Amino acid sequence: MISFQTTEEQEIVRDTLRDFAAETARPIARECDEASKLSEAFLDRVWELGLLSAAIPEAYGGGGEERSPTTGAIVLEELAFGDATLAVAATASAAFVNALVDFGTEEQKRAYLPLFCDASPHTASLALVEPGPLFDPGALATTASRHGDVYVLHGAKRFVPMGDRASHFLVIAACGEGREAFIVPRDAAGLAFSEPEKNLGLRALPAFTLELEGVEASAADRLGGEAGADIQRLIDAARAGLAAVQVGLSRAVLEYVVPYAVEREAFDQAIAQKQAIAFKCADMRIETDACRWLTWKAASQLEHGKDATRAAHHAHGYVAERAMWIADNGVQVLGGHGFIREHPVEMWYRNARTLGVLEGLLSV
Repeated sequence: MISFQTTEEQEIVRDTLRDFAAETARPIARECDEASKLSEAFLDRVWELGLLSAAIPEAYGGGGEERSPTTGAIVLEELAFGDATLAVAATASAAFVNALVDFGTEEQKRAYLPLFCDASPHTASLALVEPGPLFDPGALATTASRHGDVYVLHGAKRFVPMGDRASHFLVIAACGEGREAFIVPRDAAGLAFSEPEKNLGLRALPAFTLELEGVEASAADRLGGEAGADIQRLIDAARAGLAAVQVGLSRAVLEYVVPYAVEREAFDQAIAQKQAIAFKCADMRIETDACRWLTWKAASQLEHGKDATRAAHHAHGYVAERAMWIADNGVQVLGGHGFIREHPVEMWYRNARTLGVLEGLLSV
């Protein structure tokens, strides 16, 4: 039986982060978007919450709690309700950390996980997306060829979040008949960075293109060592995480638009009383809830060790489409006000469009 009942602990996490996002992320979101720059104070405050270290086993300096993808989805939704860009920036390292917790060797865990348990923020990033309009994580152009105990990487990755400060990158590459992940330090020979990408949405998020020309990674840098890692499961977790962010964005649009429609009058009547607007708002609520259930289903299957590929694929595709639909309708309900910076809906619209064409930014 499928149940969407949250635990008491999850409700505490949800309520805490809901207040946190409303008080710290929402007030600075527009400023960060306009300046195309993150708030370091915000990132520091998120780090103090210990969201990453809580899922790291105690043996490596973390909180010792068992990692829960479902709780991770709740965290991402609430942070994205405050602002999707800041949510991605604050949790981008989770893709690296979660991959190590799930698939890393003992040596890899001891070398890297303690870095994310210190008092000072530390950043690493997942490098999955590749240049081109038809990117397919199942058919990667970035390759890793083995030469003895060394893998040589060639290719390019784009929209790598927080690339300006990440100490390491988890690079996903085609290797033989399958796919592998490699831990690559930012100072690796043959690794080059582009200028910060300029994108329609998520403007405050520092995103970069990485060029890999003969970058060497030792066998010890291969995620999981000789055993390797389940790359599809890593991608499933990334898709569920991205869907959770878009659920938070969709809820932000909905909860901004409905009060506006109630207060806004046209021809001596609140526009919410007009059938076209009322039905539109109702449909937005239905779709937001449906997106959440799809996301939680994928996260739950990941949490219970089931094959989540189908559920994550459905969540990723459906939520991307409906989040864009919700954001577009949010603009329409506001009418001319939907296109001006006095209201945040135009920013959420741009963020929804950008999130809908991406993969591999973060993880549940």
